[in-house]
Amino acid sequence: MTSLPRFKMEAQAYYQQFERNVRIILDALAAGLDLRTTALETSLPIEVYVLCEVLNQGAGEDFVLTATGVARLAEFQQQFMKHEGQTLAAMERVLADKRGTMRTPEGRVLVKEMLIRRLEFFNEAARQVNVMRTQQALGSPSQYEGVNK
Repeated sequence: MTSLPRFKMEAQAYYQQFERNVRIILDALAAGLDLRTTALETSLPIEVYVLCEVLNQGAGEDFVLTATGVARLAEFQQQFMKHEGQTLAAMERVLADKRGTMRTPEGRVLVKEMLIRRLEFFNEAARQVNVMRTQQALGSPSQYEGVNK
């Protein structure tokens, strides 16, 4: 990824860590981390969908999601990796555009802000997943034990 001095430092950091954050989440899921009792089980698929909408509407990309639940993230990553350079360039264009808007059910919003919010989400989700994996490695009881007893 390139250095993007024209962006806010925070947005630049989220952008630079995006691929890493997605990998952290996918690695945790592949290792068997259970998200059933966390907000991530619901929010992750929604945020992946919104990210794809931002990239499709705001940057002319062509992400198509057919998976449901957290499997959407793996589906997104597969499509992302096929066109990584093109997608990263599109993200850079969106982040550099101070006026681009997109239509949402709530009205028109800045595409740049929508993308920054998604990048923030993936940063926080990766942090959460790392904490959960550490707790699991330390032998902490699963949060869902006893829920269905």
